[in-house]
Amino acid sequence: MKLPGHDAIARQADEQFVTHRVRLPRMMVEHPIRQVLKRLSMALVVLVVTAVIVYADREGYNDNSDRSVDLLDAFYYATVTLSTTGYGDITPVSDAARLTNIFVVTPLRVLFLIILVGTTLEALTERTREEWRLNRWRSALRDHTVVIGFGTKGRSAIQTVCATGLKKEQVVVVDPSSKAIDAASAYGFAGVIGDATRSEVLRRAELHRARQVIVATQRDDTAVLVTLTARQMNRGAKIVAAVREEENAPLLKQSGADAVITSASAAGRLLGLSVLSPSAGMVMEDLIQQGSGLDIVERPAIKAEVGKTPRQLDDLVLSVVRGHRVLGYDDPAVGTVQLTDRLITIVRVTPGTQVAPDSRPIPRD
Repeated sequence: MKLPGHDAIARQADEQFVTHRVRLPRMMVEHPIRQVLKRLSMALVVLVVTAVIVYADREGYNDNSDRSVDLLDAFYYATVTLSTTGYGDITPVSDAARLTNIFVVTPLRVLFLIILVGTTLEALTERTREEWRLNRWRSALRDHTVVIGFGTKGRSAIQTVCATGLKKEQVVVVDPSSKAIDAASAYGFAGVIGDATRSEVLRRAELHRARQVIVATQRDDTAVLVTLTARQMNRGAKIVAAVREEENAPLLKQSGADAVITSASAAGRLLGLSVLSPSAGMVMEDLIQQGSGLDIVERPAIKAEVGKTPRQLDDLVLSVVRGHRVLGYDDPAVGTVQLTDRLITIVRVTPGTQVAPDSRPIPRD
């Protein structure tokens, strides 16, 4: 695999992603343009109602220019009155017209101003509130999960992690597509629009304070650059990356990825297993689909299990994680379970249990 040159990468980033911003999930609200149009329509209705009232009582008004008030004069009077301009060239002279101005036109004038000024105030308030939410979100975000790429792989990965108990508030999605970020916001995740190969974009996602990073980009060369940048920013985060071609997996590991998944070959092996044994393929698919049926979980060993072999435990143990080594359940090096071991087991998830990472099934109240 050939990586693009530095100049080409920088040029591509500058051309495609000049700006980037953070988008927090929020309740569905009406589009701002639609809100403005609705308010303008309401203001127009108030203007028309006022003009009709004035025209209906036109005998009680006096125009300094021609002494009579027609429909155009009525709209003119309504406009200058509601806007508080008040030139005084058309004035109410009869008692009925003056009473109408006191009890009808004046409230309409206040309503008209509320509609127009309220639009500006609401826009300013919404901007301030959004900035406050963003600052509060940044200050509270710690040990979160950053998902780079919200395509099929990224979406499936984060759904699997959330099925184990991860809160949506602890997930930040980074993607260059605004549509992908909109989809992430619809799921309840915070999103950052931008090129993840740029450190500034990852910094906006608070990656330097993240606990784990999922790299699920569409291209292998992009995954390598993102992994390099992420590892440089956060030395302690757990980085899991996906690549299409198996030959690029070693390069991802050299770039700092803790685990690399080859999507094409993994799907191919599952297809081959399903051909050889459809039932075995169904079991494997059940195992990798977190939150239902059979799940694979990693948990610490408990005191009651210390001194026993993996076969003697109540849970079905697949492997034992000892230090930096992953040992099979039948590996002679395992011997008996130690207190510092971590066990990779298969558990059944039922509607009354929730499987959280690093723990046994937790009964729900």
